[in-house]
Amino acid sequence: MNVIVRLLVSTIAVLITDLLLRGVSLGDLDNVNGVLTAVLTAAVLALLNNLLRPLLIVLTLPITFLSLGLFLLVINAALVMLASKIVPGFTVDGWWWALGFSLVLSIVQGLLNALDRKPQPPQGL
Repeated sequence: MNVIVRLLVSTIAVLITDLLLRGVSLGDLDNVNGVLTAVLTAAVLALLNNLLRPLLIVLTLPITFLSLGLFLLVINAALVMLASKIVPGFTVDGWWWALGFSLVLSIVQGLLNALDRKPQPPQGL
């Protein structure tokens, strides 16, 4: 069940990000194909982030360390560009749009996940 909720949150985040950035397109969102493209995009990004991203982080560890972690933004943008090549209907107009997409997507996902969290009771001493 947790996987379905996470996919739903990611899909909503992808849809919101598509509305915010004009250099990113999921196609026509007025029909089922646009929504299915959003679901497929969220699923492909989740797979790439879970399978390929850790390998890329290990391979680029020296440059990531020297850039104080900023190279992770390049890795995220590259994964977005790769997802745009895999998912039909999902287009990104360049590296800067891919970078913006990954940044906005992270922020929107963080906000949506924060809404989902239940408040923790205070811990006693």
